[in-house]
Amino acid sequence: MARRTSTTAKVTIGVIGGSGLYEMEGLTKVRKVRVATPFGRPSDDYIVGTLHGRQVAFLPRHGRGHRIMPTDINYRANIFGMKKLGVERIISVSAVGSMKEEIKPGDIVIPDQFYDHTKHRRSTFFGNGVVAHVGMAEPVCAGLSRTLIEAGEKVDATVHRGGTYLCMEGPQFSTRAESMTYRTWNVDVIGMTNATEAKLAREAEICYSTIALATDYDCWHHSEEAVTVEAVLAVMKHNIETSKNMIRQAVRMLSGARDCGCGESLRNTIMTPEKLIPAKLKKDLAPIIGKYMKKK
Repeated sequence: MARRTSTTAKVTIGVIGGSGLYEMEGLTKVRKVRVATPFGRPSDDYIVGTLHGRQVAFLPRHGRGHRIMPTDINYRANIFGMKKLGVERIISVSAVGSMKEEIKPGDIVIPDQFYDHTKHRRSTFFGNGVVAHVGMAEPVCAGLSRTLIEAGEKVDATVHRGGTYLCMEGPQFSTRAESMTYRTWNVDVIGMTNATEAKLAREAEICYSTIALATDYDCWHHSEEAVTVEAVLAVMKHNIETSKNMIRQAVRMLSGARDCGCGESLRNTIMTPEKLIPAKLKKDLAPIIGKYMKKK
């Protein structure tokens, strides 16, 4: 039975698993936590437990059994739920296609930029009476990314530092014409989920970084067959094990207070005067905007 909660024991590290990563081995004192949010149900129950002495919350973004398409993921609920649990850092794991020859299937990329090419999803907590404009020039936490790169090196993964992740809508893979066009944009990898998460994490003042698992060459590569689910799954099995080892290393390395600016990213960005923000909205968004509202 999942534990229903609106507030629960705080955890500091969140892990969002993508295709192929539906559970996190090594957690002890495990419990399921169902978090209520103003945006509806998250993708699944959060699995909360202890890893190397740290409290970690794990969530499969597509739901267990891979039931939710990229466009249909309730990204706002997923990130809001992490915020309610007390998460300060999110490690996102995502299967991607490589858009460059030197990023081979089986390699790991820690992107430092996103290009959002999605069309049909909500990527902000704001609206309906309150407006905020957060900065996204540097869309990932540099400190968390460095930790993931070091963790990858410790487990002997082939890790590429930085790069641009193009976030497409999906669920279909690219046409060859699309793939060749994206190549001219000089992007490094292509996926369907992470730009949306990064935007919401920034609004929620949560550090965010991606472990991008290259599974294929999309369909641009002249010497490779067009991407198939079978080919992706074959490489993904190896990649997922590597990512789990990286996460365990990263959790061991993450300690102490944050020294980045992610925890203050919403400061001075709320444009709507507090007196004009509807009371219910102020209450609903309290985990995100509460510290910037006047205390009664």
